[in-house]
Amino acid sequence: MAAETGASARVRARLEELGLALPAVAAPVAAYVPAVASGNQVHTSGQLPFVDGALPLSGKVGAAVTQEQAAELAATCCLNALAAVENLVGDLDRVVRIVKLTGYVASDPAFTAQPAVINGASELLGAVFGDAGAHARSAVGVAVLPLDSPVELDLLVELDGPSVAGD
Repeated sequence: MAAETGASARVRARLEELGLALPAVAAPVAAYVPAVASGNQVHTSGQLPFVDGALPLSGKVGAAVTQEQAAELAATCCLNALAAVENLVGDLDRVVRIVKLTGYVASDPAFTAQPAVINGASELLGAVFGDAGAHARSAVGVAVLPLDSPVELDLLVELDGPSVAGD
């Protein structure tokens, strides 16, 4: 894949080793863009766990969705966020550090393992970026998310220089 695009050779090779691939950037479901550059940082919008344009599961974690399923969905959200970053800056090899991950878990009132759910994304970032994937994080339980998604997350990423030409 990296040979085809010429972009993100190191990160894409690592993803391939892990049996993963970046999806196409998910189309926004409202009035926003998938990612915004500011100086040497990229902020992603909240990313849902879309697979081929659809949510594979919906509902509350701890009720309709298990903790394990939700952790897998968090990893999918993370891949979608990384795709948004790459689409904006052209090459994930420019990532110096994952600064912050904020995860939202649509939770049954009795469910309190939001950190374990968001570990699905945190562990993926560590596996892909090594030490540069270690990040600050919030894992928040919420009543409902867009489209009844069980999980949503956003990333703050530091790059090796200005995010886009002219910054």
